[in-house]
Amino acid sequence: MLVVPSPGISPPPNSIPPHLRSSVGTDPALSWGNCSQVVAVSLLLSDQQPGAMSHPPHDVSTDDCLGSYSYLFCPDILRHGCHTVIASRNQQRVSDAAKKLVGATGQQCLALSLDVREPQTITAAIDKTLKKFGKIDILINGAAGNFLCAASSLSFNAYKTVIDIDTIGTFNVSKIMFEKYFQDHGGVIINLTATLDYRGQAFQVHAGTAKAAVDAMTRHLAVEWGHNNIRVNSLAPGPISGTEGMRRLGGHQPNWDRNILSSPLQRMGNKTEIAHAALFLASPLASYVTGTVLVVDGGSWLTNVNDYMKLLGIDTYYPSKL
Repeated sequence: MLVVPSPGISPPPNSIPPHLRSSVGTDPALSWGNCSQVVAVSLLLSDQQPGAMSHPPHDVSTDDCLGSYSYLFCPDILRHGCHTVIASRNQQRVSDAAKKLVGATGQQCLALSLDVREPQTITAAIDKTLKKFGKIDILINGAAGNFLCAASSLSFNAYKTVIDIDTIGTFNVSKIMFEKYFQDHGGVIINLTATLDYRGQAFQVHAGTAKAAVDAMTRHLAVEWGHNNIRVNSLAPGPISGTEGMRRLGGHQPNWDRNILSSPLQRMGNKTEIAHAALFLASPLASYVTGTVLVVDGGSWLTNVNDYMKLLGIDTYYPSKL
């Protein structure tokens, strides 16, 4: 998804606290109201201002967003005044989604075809975006593949496919974005990951390994690309209601409600909470945050059920097709 701010919208006056004005100049991207107002201003900024950050105003790019958490961010990003480009392998699906987003928000939403495993399609999508909007400021890597499967039952092809999409796909998009635009203009990269590897989650060796590698990639790229004014962070959502991931990964399994109640906040998260976390990482509020993982899961990874023997058979509810 690639986002471009609408022109002609000014930030609210006197939005910078007096004690910060000497250090940030007149940067209108740093406003200090409620979270939505701050993010809206930073995303709406249409022209470089004196004292502003050295990279252009925020445009966001999220690859293969349908079916992933990154698609959840689209309405919120659009409502903050940005035009969005959503990219997925299925052109018809993203085209249909784009029409709905435009109708709901009134902002532009361009739908493009892209496969994160095929660099030439990534290059083409970025070229089309730059031709239309002239800039890209934020990349959200959200392509993913997952299912429940014990390691002993996991096919070689299934394991490789998840690594190819999650890990290699994230690198492909990030590297090409760096070469095509971020290297000279700066930007923000948000990689969607997970907490699966923290405790070796049962039936998730494929996704846990892939996402752990992406978190490592986040740190490496933050170190190497920081001097290009590029921030790189990971966002790790927990169980979120009403998502494709919950449907595929156990949202209707026996005792699920009891498992949720055992988590620290005793509830599932919602889409808005994940969108707000992404908006924070994308905004100047996180201008000194890079190379880290923001976990937004209500603490569920600390207490989630992870007894392999007790969970045996759960993967038969959601078998792999790979």
